[in-house]
Amino acid sequence: MPLQLRRGNVKPADSNSVEKKIKRGNAQRQGSWFRRLRGWLLLGLLLGLLLLSAGLAWLYSSSDDDITEVWVRQSQLLQEKKFFEVPCSEDYENYQRYPGCTPQKCGRAVTDTVVTREEAERIRRIAERGLALGGSDGGASILDLHSGALSRGQHFVNIYRYFGDQIKDVFSEEDFQLYRTMRQRIQEAVARTFGLDVSRLYLTKPTFFSRMNGTEAKTPHDEYWHPHIDKVTYGSFDYTSLLYLSDYGSDFGGGRFVFMDGVANRTVEPRSGRVSFFSSGSENLHRVEKVRWGTRFAITVSFTCDPAHAITDPALP
Repeated sequence: MPLQLRRGNVKPADSNSVEKKIKRGNAQRQGSWFRRLRGWLLLGLLLGLLLLSAGLAWLYSSSDDDITEVWVRQSQLLQEKKFFEVPCSEDYENYQRYPGCTPQKCGRAVTDTVVTREEAERIRRIAERGLALGGSDGGASILDLHSGALSRGQHFVNIYRYFGDQIKDVFSEEDFQLYRTMRQRIQEAVARTFGLDVSRLYLTKPTFFSRMNGTEAKTPHDEYWHPHIDKVTYGSFDYTSLLYLSDYGSDFGGGRFVFMDGVANRTVEPRSGRVSFFSSGSENLHRVEKVRWGTRFAITVSFTCDPAHAITDPALP
């Protein structure tokens, strides 16, 4: 028997109900699309923030940490001198040449055997006592025992004139003897390394203690971090040396010495008692990183081949 539809049991479709279902379906699809869009937007925002952070980190590192090679680390104790030779620049052609002294061989060296850590600590105490008499309002202070120049506020004073006989309560003859011994050893190391006649190499100015910290600069004298060439800044310089009096990583952060060799920058991490020295021309363009925390002590000891620019060792008045 053929099947027959029972019309009485079939209800006609309600147009309003169908329309509601369609609207509800559309709303659900729109909600799902919106949620997906919101997810993509959040993901895009997150990626954008990550790229921005990476970009800022790159800019920061490029401005102050663009180091492609740590040449000498603070943790290293050099038993032998480390030397890196570079071609001499033409800077020396603009000055009178002095046979046996004017740079023919150029480069930079680092040694930990010229001054002991115990001697460096004693020399640091000389610097601390002298700098305690003044100090810059900014992050860089200097003390020059030769000329007497001392940073004080935003200016300089002459400690020998300003304090008179009281300076003998700050420094002793033993202090100055240690200073002279340190200078002589560094001078001999420079002469040996560059093949010079030590009697034709002279101490020159400025030779000074430096104290650097993270205080904001107040004057151009506080802005020690700019790249520079010693021979351009001070025409009398032929060889520059630094004796570090504090330790990178424990006494201070930042403050590393950077030789800027194009794309191959090389940095020296200070170590108390470490001596770094180099020919002063543009073959050794350099800078010092900003000190971020702590205090960095060092002494710059400068040498010339021109006897007209020679200075004597300091002495108590």
